Amino acid sequence: MPELPEVETIVQDLLRAGLVGKKVVDAHVKWHKTIATSSPQEFIFRITGQSINAIKRAGKFLVFSLSKNDFLLIHLRMTGKLRFVSSTTSRAPHEHVILVLNNDMELRFHDTRKFGRWYLVSDAQIVLGALGLDPLEENFNLKEFQQHLSRRARQLKPLLLDQTVLAGLGNIYVDEALWEAKLHPQRLSNALKPGEIKKLFSAIITVLKRGLLASGTTLGKGLGNFYRLDGSAGKHQQILKVFRRTGLPCPRCGTTIIRLIVGQRSTHVCPVCQSQV
Repeated sequence: MPELPEVETIVQDLLRAGLVGKKVVDAHVKWHKTIATSSPQEFIFRITGQSINAIKRAGKFLVFSLSKNDFLLIHLRMTGKLRFVSSTTSRAPHEHVILVLNNDMELRFHDTRKFGRWYLVSDAQIVLGALGLDPLEENFNLKEFQQHLSRRARQLKPLLLDQTVLAGLGNIYVDEALWEAKLHPQRLSNALKPGEIKKLFSAIITVLKRGLLASGTTLGKGLGNFYRLDGSAGKHQQILKVFRRTGLPCPRCGTTIIRLIVGQRSTHVCPVCQSQV
């Protein structure tokens, strides 16, 4: 599933491609459930004629500001990806939503698993209002992060995956951040010492920026994996420390990395660096 660095990579790709300023002159919906807020017919009627004024990220959502005070929010979920191609490009299977633009280009949403969702709303907070702190926003601060951890008695891994606590983290970057901070994923959040919380706070920012600098993580070569707007793969998988490295040596101490199930999620840890005590 694309996480914060992958979604931010797509946002930057869209900006570089010049999508801002383009007008939607037509739209096609091939899988009706992709549109979460209305019928496909209502979606097409409402978005046609609107221009894209701005594009940004909120957690794992892409946020398009439109010209008629609407917002288009896209959540890629497990296998969703965007393509920006000429209108003469042959249609591919699993392209469930297509925006036809006024420069003979199309923004196409490809989603093999069909879990991705598009929301067209007049108030973005209808969808985004429940999101927690965004670790790459300027207002992400240690004091508020510490309060979120200390007032909850939850295992670290499920807590960090909770989008109402932190927005944007997923399985990859939680495992990487906990390894970076030398914390076991089953430690209770309210039992952490101030110094441990500070290390985790810094580790989250570090691994997210590392993933963003590497243009995201592409795990495997299948169509369901993350790819950038031009179809190229990310490079972060080349420098992962623990995620999906079961049986390999920890890059810090050499101990064999093990796999656990924590909060029903596959989890990768170094049993020495990330002691439970």
